[in-house]
Amino acid sequence: MITWKERKAVIADLKGVYQAATEEYARENLGVFAGKWYSKYPAIYKFWQANWQRIVPFFAYPEEIRRIIYTTNAIESINSAWKKTIENRASFPNDEADIKLLYLSLKNIQKKWTMPIRNCGKALNQFAILDGDRMP
Repeated sequence: MITWKERKAVIADLKGVYQAATEEYARENLGVFAGKWYSKYPAIYKFWQANWQRIVPFFAYPEEIRRIIYTTNAIESINSAWKKTIENRASFPNDEADIKLLYLSLKNIQKKWTMPIRNCGKALNQFAILDGDRMP
C-alpha cells in the first residue's frame, strides 16, 4: 500500500512510463522507477514487468490517441452508473432483459454528458489519418 505522503511522487514517476514517447523511453523510465521505488513497492514494478507485452502495443499509437486511451474517466463513469442500475434489480427474467436495461441506462447516461473529452478533436484527426477508411 502506497503511503499518502508518497502517493504523488510514485504516480509522477509512473507517468514517466506511460506518457513516454517511445517504448524505449518507457522501459528506461520504468528502470528509473524501479531504482527509486522497488525497495518499498516491489509489487508495482513486478506488475508492470509482468504485463509489459500488453503495454507495448500502446506505444504504436500517436500521443493524442494514447492520451485518450489512458484517460479512463468516461469509462469509470459508465461503470459506476451501470453498477447503480444493476444494484437496484434483484434478478432478471432472461439474458436479454439485462442487456436491454444496460442499453437504456446508457441512453440516460449520455444525456448527462455535457463536457467533451479533452483533446478529442486531435485524437479523432489521428484516427482519421491511421484508419481513414474506417472513420465515417
